[in-house]
Amino acid sequence: MTAKKVTNLWIPYRKPSSHSRLRLFCFPYAGGSASVFRDWFNFFPPEIDICAIQYPGRERRMNEPQFTSLPPLVDMLAEALLPELDIPFAFLGHSLGALISFELARLFQKKGITPIHLFVSSYRAPTIQDKEDKSHLLPDNEFVEKLYKHNGTPASVLENRELMNLLLPTIRADFAISETYVYSPSVLLNCPISAYGGIADPDVKYDDLKSWEEQTINSFNVRMFPGDHFYIRNKPEGIINSILKELLTNRGSW
Repeated sequence: MTAKKVTNLWIPYRKPSSHSRLRLFCFPYAGGSASVFRDWFNFFPPEIDICAIQYPGRERRMNEPQFTSLPPLVDMLAEALLPELDIPFAFLGHSLGALISFELARLFQKKGITPIHLFVSSYRAPTIQDKEDKSHLLPDNEFVEKLYKHNGTPASVLENRELMNLLLPTIRADFAISETYVYSPSVLLNCPISAYGGIADPDVKYDDLKSWEEQTINSFNVRMFPGDHFYIRNKPEGIINSILKELLTNRGSW
């Protein structure tokens, strides 16, 4: 399989332009798909190429096996996205996507390629781990109850038994990626980090986001937006405007 074909699988939605000067790779949350960012194209200028990432096990990749641990997923992502890094790039990850984009940024930095900015949203700093949380091992009924409380999956979907039988393996695998993750100290990132969160998020608080500052030798900021853990889906304008401001302020780097 050629690199180009692999890359197309990972980036199903994009509107590349001959004016593109920067690529913003967007990594969705557990159970989420690239379509979460599909409307973002309308908010960014053509010089910024929005690349929504599609993990295996969803939408057109439904028949592909899901990843259940982070290292192999990051390795495959690095291989797939490398051909796309011919212009400056930035990462945005929401919830599980924040962890994935962080480790991918660290891997690329080791290879001598660094994003100009890392945006992490609704995820605790990687040094803050709940080793007791093993939701991915729960029986189906208890796992679905957990999803109700998580508020990331619509009730209409959770109550559709046939649909949930199809989706549960993917969601469970995504939870496993987060819950089996082990942080390893490494060289700090040399790109700026912006940590974002929802004011009403019951799980990820301001201090959890502030701790991301420990992962960079560059500038850092925290911003909180109206909404809960999934504010990015229900009220995306705030985070989109903040990302644009950060990128355009540092336009000299791209």
